Amino acid sequence: MKPLVLPSLFALALAVPVSAAAPPYETPAPIAYMEDLSSGAVLYAKGADQRIPPASMAKMMTVYVAFDMIKRGELKLDQKFMVRPETWRQWHGPAAGSTMFLETGEQVSVKDLLHGIVTLSGNDACVVLAEGIAGTEAAFAQRMNDAAKKLGLTNSHFGNSNGWPDEGVTYVTARDLAKLAKASIEEFPDLYKAFYSQHEYTRTLSDGKSITQPNRDPLLGRVTGADGLKTGHTEEAGYGFTGSAIQNGRRIVMVVSGLTSFNGRIEESVRFMDWGFKAWTAKQIVSKGKRVQTAEVQLGDENEVGLIAPRDIAVTLPGGAASNMKVSVVYNGPVKAPIKKGQHIADLVVTTPDTPPQTMPLVAESDVGEAGFFGRAWAGLMSIFA
Repeated sequence: MKPLVLPSLFALALAVPVSAAAPPYETPAPIAYMEDLSSGAVLYAKGADQRIPPASMAKMMTVYVAFDMIKRGELKLDQKFMVRPETWRQWHGPAAGSTMFLETGEQVSVKDLLHGIVTLSGNDACVVLAEGIAGTEAAFAQRMNDAAKKLGLTNSHFGNSNGWPDEGVTYVTARDLAKLAKASIEEFPDLYKAFYSQHEYTRTLSDGKSITQPNRDPLLGRVTGADGLKTGHTEEAGYGFTGSAIQNGRRIVMVVSGLTSFNGRIEESVRFMDWGFKAWTAKQIVSKGKRVQTAEVQLGDENEVGLIAPRDIAVTLPGGAASNMKVSVVYNGPVKAPIKKGQHIADLVVTTPDTPPQTMPLVAESDVGEAGFFGRAWAGLMSIFA
Protein backbone atom coordinates (compact mmCIF):
# COMPACT_ATOMS: atom_id res chain seq x y z
CA MET A 1 0.00 0.00 0.00
CA LYS A 2 1.30 3.42 -0.88
CA PRO A 3 1.76 5.89 2.01
CA LEU A 4 -1.21 8.17 2.49
CA VAL A 5 0.91 11.21 3.42
CA LEU A 6 3.04 12.42 0.53
CA PRO A 7 4.87 15.71 -0.02
CA SER A 8 3.13 17.79 -2.68
CA LEU A 9 4.50 20.75 -4.62
CA PHE A 10 2.42 23.00 -6.88
CA ALA A 11 4.01 25.69 -9.01
CA LEU A 12 2.07 28.91 -9.56
CA ALA A 13 2.46 30.88 -12.74
CA LEU A 14 3.24 34.24 -11.17
CA ALA A 15 5.76 36.39 -12.99
CA VAL A 16 6.78 39.20 -10.66
CA PRO A 17 9.74 41.53 -11.27
CA VAL A 18 12.41 41.42 -8.57
CA SER A 19 15.92 42.77 -8.27
CA ALA A 20 18.93 40.76 -9.30
CA ALA A 21 20.93 41.01 -6.09
CA ALA A 22 20.57 41.83 -2.42
CA PRO A 23 21.70 45.35 -1.47
CA PRO A 24 25.10 45.38 0.27
CA TYR A 25 25.55 46.27 3.92
CA GLU A 26 28.63 46.41 6.14
CA THR A 27 28.32 46.38 9.93
CA PRO A 28 30.92 46.72 12.68
CA ALA A 29 28.91 44.25 14.75
CA PRO A 30 30.48 40.76 14.75
CA ILE A 31 26.96 39.31 15.03
CA ALA A 32 24.04 40.72 13.04
CA TYR A 33 20.74 39.36 11.77
CA MET A 34 17.64 40.88 10.18
CA GLU A 35 14.33 39.35 9.12
CA ASP A 36 11.22 40.86 7.58
CA LEU A 37 8.41 39.16 9.51
CA SER A 38 5.86 40.27 6.95
CA SER A 39 7.34 37.90 4.37
CA GLY A 40 9.75 35.67 6.27
CA ALA A 41 12.66 37.05 4.24
CA VAL A 42 16.08 37.00 5.87
CA LEU A 43 17.58 40.33 4.83
CA TYR A 44 20.96 39.97 6.52
CA ALA A 45 22.86 37.29 8.44
CA LYS A 46 26.36 37.55 9.90
CA GLY A 47 27.32 34.95 12.50
CA ALA A 48 23.59 34.31 12.95
CA ASP A 49 24.06 30.77 14.28
CA GLN A 50 27.11 31.40 16.46
CA ARG A 51 26.45 30.79 20.14
CA ILE A 52 26.83 33.98 22.15
CA PRO A 53 26.11 35.15 25.70
CA PRO A 54 22.83 37.10 25.54
CA ALA A 55 23.35 39.36 28.57
CA SER A 56 20.02 41.07 29.29
CA MET A 57 18.51 39.97 25.97
CA ALA A 58 17.83 36.71 27.86
CA LYS A 59 15.13 38.63 29.71
CA MET A 60 12.99 38.41 26.59
CA MET A 61 12.49 34.73 27.41
CA THR A 62 11.59 35.53 31.03
CA VAL A 63 8.95 37.93 29.71
CA TYR A 64 7.78 35.39 27.11
CA VAL A 65 7.15 32.77 29.80
CA ALA A 66 5.21 35.28 31.88
CA PHE A 67 3.17 36.46 28.88
CA ASP A 68 2.31 32.87 28.03
CA MET A 69 1.13 32.18 31.57
CA ILE A 70 -0.98 35.37 31.56
CA LYS A 71 -2.57 34.39 28.25
CA ARG A 72 -3.45 30.94 29.61
CA GLY A 73 -4.87 32.40 32.84
CA GLU A 74 -2.16 30.94 35.08
CA LEU A 75 -0.77 34.35 36.09
CA LYS A 76 -2.48 37.68 36.67
CA LEU A 77 -1.05 41.16 36.20
CA ASP A 78 -2.30 42.28 39.62
CA GLN A 79 -0.86 39.23 41.36
CA LYS A 80 1.88 40.16 43.84
CA PHE A 81 5.16 38.51 44.79
CA MET A 82 7.31 39.29 47.81
CA VAL A 83 10.92 40.39 47.54
CA ARG A 84 12.82 37.85 49.63
CA PRO A 85 15.60 39.30 51.84
CA GLU A 86 18.08 36.90 50.23
CA THR A 87 17.08 38.07 46.76
CA TRP A 88 17.33 41.71 47.78
CA ARG A 89 20.82 41.21 49.22
CA GLN A 90 22.03 39.62 46.00
CA TRP A 91 20.40 42.03 43.56
CA HIS A 92 20.81 45.52 44.95
CA GLY A 93 23.70 47.96 44.78
CA PRO A 94 26.15 48.83 41.98
CA ALA A 95 27.50 45.27 41.70
CA ALA A 96 24.04 43.93 40.81
CA GLY A 97 23.81 45.73 37.47
CA SER A 98 20.54 47.23 36.28
CA THR A 99 17.84 47.36 38.95
CA MET A 100 14.33 48.68 39.53
CA PHE A 101 15.27 49.38 43.16
CA LEU A 102 13.05 46.80 44.81
CA GLU A 103 12.98 46.82 48.60
CA THR A 104 13.27 43.85 50.91
CA GLY A 105 9.94 42.41 52.00
CA GLU A 106 8.05 44.50 49.43
CA GLN A 107 5.01 43.04 47.67
CA VAL A 108 5.28 43.84 43.93
CA SER A 109 2.68 43.20 41.24
CA VAL A 110 3.46 41.15 38.15
CA LYS A 111 2.59 44.23 36.07
CA ASP A 112 5.22 46.35 37.85
CA LEU A 113 7.80 43.57 37.66
CA LEU A 114 7.26 43.26 33.91
CA HIS A 115 7.72 47.01 33.47
CA GLY A 116 10.84 46.71 35.59
CA ILE A 117 12.19 43.96 33.35
CA VAL A 118 11.22 45.32 29.93
CA THR A 119 11.76 49.05 30.41
CA LEU A 120 14.43 49.13 33.11
CA SER A 121 16.15 45.78 32.48
CA GLY A 122 15.99 45.12 36.22
CA ASN A 123 17.96 42.07 37.29
CA ASP A 124 16.17 42.15 40.63
CA ALA A 125 12.76 42.21 38.92
CA CYS A 126 13.62 39.09 36.89
CA VAL A 127 14.61 37.05 39.92
CA VAL A 128 11.61 38.14 42.01
CA LEU A 129 9.27 37.22 39.15
CA ALA A 130 11.04 33.91 38.58
CA GLU A 131 10.91 32.94 42.25
CA GLY A 132 7.31 34.07 42.55
CA ILE A 133 6.24 31.93 39.60
CA ALA A 134 8.35 28.79 40.04
CA GLY A 135 9.64 28.88 43.64
CA THR A 136 13.29 29.07 42.63
CA GLU A 137 15.16 30.72 39.81
CA ALA A 138 16.53 27.33 38.73
CA ALA A 139 13.02 25.95 38.38
CA PHE A 140 11.99 28.99 36.36
CA ALA A 141 15.03 28.56 34.09
CA GLN A 142 13.72 25.09 33.27
CA ARG A 143 10.46 26.71 32.16
CA MET A 144 12.51 29.02 29.96
CA ASN A 145 14.23 26.04 28.38
CA ASP A 146 10.91 24.25 27.87
CA ALA A 147 9.60 27.34 26.09
CA ALA A 148 12.77 27.55 24.00
CA LYS A 149 12.27 23.94 22.89
CA LYS A 150 8.64 24.64 21.97
CA LEU A 151 9.71 27.64 19.88
CA GLY A 152 12.44 25.70 18.10
CA LEU A 153 15.34 27.66 19.59
CA THR A 154 17.74 24.82 18.90
CA ASN A 155 20.91 26.76 19.76
CA SER A 156 19.82 28.40 23.00
CA HIS A 157 19.92 27.46 26.67
CA PHE A 158 19.06 29.43 29.79
CA GLY A 159 20.63 29.00 33.20
CA ASN A 160 19.07 32.02 34.89
CA SER A 161 16.29 34.54 34.43
CA ASN A 162 18.25 37.72 33.69
CA GLY A 163 21.22 36.77 31.51
CA TRP A 164 23.80 37.32 34.24
CA PRO A 165 27.15 35.72 33.24
CA ASP A 166 27.19 32.07 34.35
CA GLU A 167 30.33 30.61 32.77
CA GLY A 168 28.66 29.70 29.50
CA VAL A 169 25.58 27.91 30.82
CA THR A 170 23.36 30.56 29.22
CA TYR A 171 23.81 31.04 25.49
CA VAL A 172 21.74 32.02 22.45
CA THR A 173 22.16 32.81 18.76
CA ALA A 174 21.02 35.87 16.85
CA ARG A 175 18.66 33.73 14.78
CA ASP A 176 17.09 32.28 17.94
CA LEU A 177 16.69 35.75 19.47
CA ALA A 178 14.83 36.84 16.34
CA LYS A 179 12.55 33.80 16.62
CA LEU A 180 11.86 34.68 20.24
CA ALA A 181 11.09 38.28 19.32
CA LYS A 182 8.74 37.12 16.56
CA ALA A 183 6.89 34.81 18.93
CA SER A 184 6.54 37.55 21.55
CA ILE A 185 5.10 39.96 18.98
CA GLU A 186 2.75 37.55 17.22
CA GLU A 187 1.51 35.42 20.11
CA PHE A 188 0.87 38.24 22.60
CA PRO A 189 0.11 41.40 20.58
CA ASP A 190 -1.77 43.20 23.37
CA LEU A 191 0.81 42.43 26.06
CA TYR A 192 3.63 43.28 23.70
CA LYS A 193 2.10 46.67 22.96
CA ALA A 194 1.44 47.36 26.64
CA PHE A 195 4.97 46.63 27.86
CA TYR A 196 7.54 46.85 25.10
CA SER A 197 7.15 50.42 23.84
CA GLN A 198 7.39 52.44 27.05
CA HIS A 199 10.00 55.21 26.90
CA GLU A 200 10.43 55.36 30.69
CA TYR A 201 9.12 53.97 33.94
CA THR A 202 8.56 55.74 37.25
CA ARG A 203 8.62 53.84 40.51
CA THR A 204 7.61 55.18 43.92
CA LEU A 205 9.62 53.93 46.91
CA SER A 206 8.36 53.28 50.42
CA ASP A 207 9.67 56.68 51.60
CA GLY A 208 7.52 58.43 48.99
CA LYS A 209 10.38 59.33 46.68
CA SER A 210 10.03 58.54 42.96
CA ILE A 211 12.66 57.22 40.59
CA THR A 212 12.20 57.62 36.84
CA GLN A 213 14.48 55.61 34.57
CA PRO A 214 14.57 55.65 30.74
CA ASN A 215 14.25 52.72 28.40
CA ARG A 216 17.63 51.94 26.80
CA ASP A 217 16.02 50.78 23.54
CA PRO A 218 18.12 52.66 20.93
CA LEU A 219 15.33 52.74 18.33
CA LEU A 220 12.57 54.36 20.41
CA GLY A 221 12.17 57.97 19.32
CA ARG A 222 14.77 57.52 16.57
CA VAL A 223 13.11 55.11 14.10
CA THR A 224 9.49 55.47 13.02
CA GLY A 225 7.36 52.56 14.24
CA ALA A 226 9.94 51.22 16.71
CA ASP A 227 8.27 49.39 19.61
CA GLY A 228 10.74 46.95 21.19
CA LEU A 229 12.52 44.83 22.32
CA LYS A 230 15.60 44.43 24.57
CA THR A 231 19.17 45.64 25.00
CA GLY A 232 21.96 43.72 26.69
CA HIS A 233 25.47 44.42 27.93
CA THR A 234 28.17 42.62 29.87
CA GLU A 235 31.95 42.71 29.53
CA GLU A 236 31.81 39.22 28.03
CA ALA A 237 28.97 39.88 25.56
CA GLY A 238 29.65 43.48 24.60
CA TYR A 239 26.72 45.70 23.66
CA GLY A 240 23.78 43.96 22.00
CA PHE A 241 20.21 44.65 21.00
CA THR A 242 17.20 42.79 19.66
CA GLY A 243 14.81 45.30 18.14
CA SER A 244 11.68 45.61 16.05
CA ALA A 245 9.80 48.27 14.14
CA ILE A 246 6.79 48.38 11.84
CA GLN A 247 6.31 50.75 8.91
CA ASN A 248 3.47 50.64 6.36
CA GLY A 249 2.55 47.12 7.40
CA ARG A 250 6.12 45.78 7.22
CA ARG A 251 7.57 44.53 10.50
CA ILE A 252 11.31 43.97 10.76
CA VAL A 253 13.21 42.26 13.57
CA MET A 254 16.94 42.89 13.96
CA VAL A 255 19.68 41.58 16.23
CA VAL A 256 23.18 42.95 16.78
CA SER A 257 25.71 41.75 19.34
CA GLY A 258 29.32 42.29 20.30
CA LEU A 259 29.45 46.05 19.72
CA THR A 260 32.04 47.91 21.76
CA SER A 261 30.19 50.92 23.15
CA PHE A 262 26.80 52.22 24.30
CA ASN A 263 26.76 54.96 21.66
CA GLY A 264 27.99 52.55 19.02
CA ARG A 265 24.98 50.34 19.74
CA ILE A 266 22.64 53.30 19.23
CA GLU A 267 24.27 54.36 15.98
CA GLU A 268 24.46 50.88 14.46
CA SER A 269 20.95 49.81 15.54
CA VAL A 270 19.39 52.89 13.93
CA ARG A 271 21.51 52.57 10.78
CA PHE A 272 20.79 48.84 10.43
CA MET A 273 17.02 49.20 10.83
CA ASP A 274 16.96 52.19 8.49
CA TRP A 275 18.74 50.08 5.85
CA GLY A 276 16.20 47.30 6.29
CA PHE A 277 13.29 49.58 5.49
CA LYS A 278 14.92 51.70 2.76
CA ALA A 279 17.11 49.25 0.84
CA TRP A 280 14.32 46.66 0.57
CA THR A 281 10.75 46.98 -0.65
CA ALA A 282 7.62 44.91 -0.12
CA LYS A 283 5.49 43.82 -3.08
CA GLN A 284 2.06 42.32 -2.43
CA ILE A 285 1.46 39.11 -4.37
CA VAL A 286 -1.70 37.71 -2.74
CA SER A 287 -4.51 39.62 -1.06
CA LYS A 288 -6.15 38.47 2.16
CA GLY A 289 -8.79 35.78 1.61
CA LYS A 290 -7.73 35.00 -1.98
CA ARG A 291 -7.68 31.33 -2.94
CA VAL A 292 -4.18 30.38 -4.06
CA GLN A 293 -4.58 26.64 -4.66
CA THR A 294 -6.44 23.60 -3.38
CA ALA A 295 -5.13 20.74 -1.26
CA GLU A 296 -6.16 17.11 -1.53
CA VAL A 297 -8.04 15.85 1.55
CA GLN A 298 -7.78 12.36 3.01
CA LEU A 299 -10.85 10.67 4.54
CA GLY A 300 -12.94 13.82 4.39
CA ASP A 301 -16.48 14.59 3.37
CA GLU A 302 -14.86 16.69 0.61
CA ASN A 303 -12.00 15.58 -1.63
CA GLU A 304 -10.19 18.90 -1.51
CA VAL A 305 -10.06 22.18 0.39
CA GLY A 306 -9.17 25.65 -0.79
CA LEU A 307 -5.95 27.25 0.40
CA ILE A 308 -6.29 30.97 1.10
CA ALA A 309 -4.09 33.78 2.39
CA PRO A 310 -4.85 34.60 6.05
CA ARG A 311 -3.54 38.12 5.45
CA ASP A 312 -2.17 40.19 2.62
CA ILE A 313 0.96 38.35 1.55
CA ALA A 314 3.93 40.34 0.31
CA VAL A 315 7.40 39.38 -0.77
CA THR A 316 10.40 41.43 0.35
CA LEU A 317 12.64 42.40 -2.53
CA PRO A 318 15.74 44.52 -3.02
CA GLY A 319 15.14 47.79 -4.84
CA GLY A 320 16.46 47.89 -8.39
CA ALA A 321 16.27 46.09 -11.73
CA ALA A 322 14.09 43.07 -12.47
CA SER A 323 14.49 39.30 -12.66
CA ASN A 324 12.10 36.38 -12.13
CA MET A 325 10.89 34.62 -9.04
CA LYS A 326 9.17 31.30 -8.47
CA VAL A 327 6.14 30.97 -6.22
CA SER A 328 5.11 27.51 -4.99
CA VAL A 329 2.58 26.01 -2.63
CA VAL A 330 4.00 23.30 -0.39
CA TYR A 331 2.15 20.95 1.94
CA ASN A 332 2.27 17.39 3.24
CA GLY A 333 -0.64 15.70 1.59
CA PRO A 334 -3.22 14.58 1.31
CA VAL A 335 -4.29 16.54 4.39
CA LYS A 336 -6.16 14.34 6.87
CA ALA A 337 -9.69 15.37 7.86
CA PRO A 338 -11.15 16.89 9.96
CA ILE A 339 -9.90 20.33 8.96
CA LYS A 340 -10.97 23.59 10.56
CA LYS A 341 -11.50 26.79 8.63
CA GLY A 342 -8.43 28.97 9.11
CA GLN A 343 -6.18 26.02 9.99
CA HIS A 344 -2.60 26.40 8.76
CA ILE A 345 -2.13 23.46 6.38
CA ALA A 346 0.20 24.76 3.65
CA ASP A 347 2.88 27.33 2.89
CA LEU A 348 3.49 29.74 0.06
CA VAL A 349 7.20 29.64 -0.74
CA VAL A 350 8.84 32.35 -2.83
CA THR A 351 12.32 31.81 -4.25
CA THR A 352 14.47 34.23 -6.23
CA PRO A 353 17.93 33.84 -7.76
CA ASP A 354 19.67 35.92 -5.11
CA THR A 355 17.60 35.83 -1.90
CA PRO A 356 16.80 33.02 0.54
CA PRO A 357 13.33 31.42 0.26
CA GLN A 358 10.48 33.37 1.86
CA THR A 359 7.76 31.26 3.45
CA MET A 360 4.26 32.49 4.29
CA PRO A 361 1.34 30.47 5.70
CA LEU A 362 -1.77 29.42 3.82
CA VAL A 363 -4.90 28.31 5.66
CA ALA A 364 -8.00 26.21 4.96
CA GLU A 365 -10.78 28.11 3.22
CA SER A 366 -13.54 26.10 4.94
CA ASP A 367 -14.26 23.30 7.40
CA VAL A 368 -13.93 19.76 6.10
CA GLY A 369 -15.54 17.01 8.17
CA GLU A 370 -14.59 13.37 8.36
CA ALA A 371 -16.03 10.99 5.79
CA GLY A 372 -18.77 8.60 6.88
CA PHE A 373 -18.36 4.85 7.14
CA PHE A 374 -18.90 4.14 3.45
CA GLY A 375 -16.65 7.00 2.44
CA ARG A 376 -13.83 5.68 4.59
CA ALA A 377 -14.37 2.14 3.30
CA TRP A 378 -14.27 3.35 -0.31
CA ALA A 379 -11.11 5.35 0.34
CA GLY A 380 -9.49 2.30 1.89
CA LEU A 381 -10.43 0.19 -1.10
CA MET A 382 -9.07 2.76 -3.54
CA SER A 383 -5.78 2.97 -1.61
CA ILE A 384 -5.27 -0.76 -2.16
CA PHE A 385 -5.51 -0.37 -5.92
CA ALA A 386 -3.79 2.99 -6.14
